[in-house]
Amino acid sequence: MAAQTPPKPGTAPRMTDAQRAYESRRAAKAGMTLEKWLASKEKEREEERRAATNDSERRKAEAEPAKKPGFLQRLLEKAQQPLKGSR
Repeated sequence: MAAQTPPKPGTAPRMTDAQRAYESRRAAKAGMTLEKWLASKEKEREEERRAATNDSERRKAEAEPAKKPGFLQRLLEKAQQPLKGSR
């Protein structure tokens, strides 16, 4: 079997005659033309991709632990603290 390459964004995916007939029946049930049906399906896929991307970015940001202060920052913090006096 030959592997199909995914279609480029903005281009219609290639369909076999059987797939096209199936989608035509679904479009007719929904009261749409085939072109409108395919456009609405593509729009839904884009929205799902966008939502998944936003969700994964949000989870990644939540999961990142707080960054430990760097060497110079720690030195500056120690320099600003009062000296511990011994009596």
